[in-house]
Amino acid sequence: IFPPNSGNKEITWMMLEAGAETDVVNSVGRTAAQMAAFVGQHDCVTVINNFFPRERLDYYTKPQGLDKEPKLPVKLAGPLHKIITTTNMHPVKIVLLVKENPLLAEVEALQKCYRVLDLICEKCMKQKDMNEVLAMKMHYISCIFQKCITFLNEREDKLDGFIKSLLKGRDKDGFPVYQEKLIRESIRKFPYCEATLLQQLVRSIAPVEI
Repeated sequence: IFPPNSGNKEITWMMLEAGAETDVVNSVGRTAAQMAAFVGQHDCVTVINNFFPRERLDYYTKPQGLDKEPKLPVKLAGPLHKIITTTNMHPVKIVLLVKENPLLAEVEALQKCYRVLDLICEKCMKQKDMNEVLAMKMHYISCIFQKCITFLNEREDKLDGFIKSLLKGRDKDGFPVYQEKLIRESIRKFPYCEATLLQQLVRSIAPVEI
């Protein structure tokens, strides 16, 4: 808990990579993220909430049960993990991370990746220590991957066209309508309606007209 309280993001990340548990509570019943938020160290809260151990992703690179093939090819694990652990959730940033990696920027690769993300999202919601933040993040990235597939299949300009659509502003005021609709659509499609985080997002977004 001390590194998050001190605001040292690098040490916080190192402790997480070394196996520090994020759901352990202190003597007053608070987790490291809750304590960091309490003292205003929001960068550390972001690091903790965005942390996803590589071994949890590597699980999907091995055949499970009756599967003959793994759900995720080993070559995609590294590029996907980089996107999962990014703290910049702007859709353009995520599409650029896809675009810069030839292994990811293919329809078949993105299909495998988004299906794994959906499985992780489900696991986050159904495990004993539910993690709604991580579940929503996985779902959100999955939605962007699916939209990438649409552009790769249907547009000649492919992911460049997707990025242009996300950045294009409305004529009268420059408001990025396509980007706003994409984010709202991903929230609307989140399959766990009872999630507190989903209800908070809907309450904050619903009154705002595009």
